[in-house]
Amino acid sequence: MNKNELIAEIADAIDVSKAKAAEALDAFTHIIAKALASGDEIRLVGFGTFTVVNRKATEGRNPRTGAVIKIAASRQPKFRAGKALKEQVNKSKKKAA
Repeated sequence: MNKNELIAEIADAIDVSKAKAAEALDAFTHIIAKALASGDEIRLVGFGTFTVVNRKATEGRNPRTGAVIKIAASRQPKFRAGKALKEQVNKSKKKAA
């Protein structure tokens, strides 16, 4: 599912225009990005948790030349699925099988 398909699903689910659904989705993603950038975590009970993890600097290799390159330390967004989401995904998988 891409962003436009998600917007259409949201619009149908809550009976609003696609423009309003797009605004809501954009606001949701902007708020999450802003919170993660400031170091906060977002918990949506039953759905999951958005957090930021720190990755250490490492050494890698250029696949073409084999030369060693340094990969800088960085902060990475991470999503950990909640119990209810995991159960729903696994239940759907069993029905499809």
